[in-house]
Amino acid sequence: MSDVEKYLTEEGASELRRELEELKSVKRPELAAKLKEAISQGDLSENADYHDAKEQQAFLEGRITYLEEMLRSAKIIPDTPAKSKVVNVGSEVTVQEGSDSPETFVIVGAAEANPREGRISNESPLGQALLGRKVGDKVKVDAPAGQLVFKIKSIR
Repeated sequence: MSDVEKYLTEEGASELRRELEELKSVKRPELAAKLKEAISQGDLSENADYHDAKEQQAFLEGRITYLEEMLRSAKIIPDTPAKSKVVNVGSEVTVQEGSDSPETFVIVGAAEANPREGRISNESPLGQALLGRKVGDKVKVDAPAGQLVFKIKSIR
């Protein structure tokens, strides 16, 4: 992992724990059985089922390792953050660009980011620009379309 501090909400950590448990207790044994079946077919050099199962196993083990590391090293933030006058990871922030309609985002760690659901990463350009700022502040964000200026309307 990089030197950037990783964050997870309590809800996000719970989701990752559920996924990890599913991978270890259900997917890993299913894949082991599939691998055993493929091996029983003989000649492994041209056995497509075996090579497919080995590829899936590598992906599965990589995902398990990633989830374990994320859960071990991430800072867990409460789903209901303490009232703060500044934007932090876990804050729900309403911003407005010019005369556009206000938009509301929750600042989360990169592992939980989903902009379509209004969950933006603390590592994203907008997330970085908002951190530590207060209601009424204007933040500039470099975007592919040029520089955008957002005004912070509220923080929860």
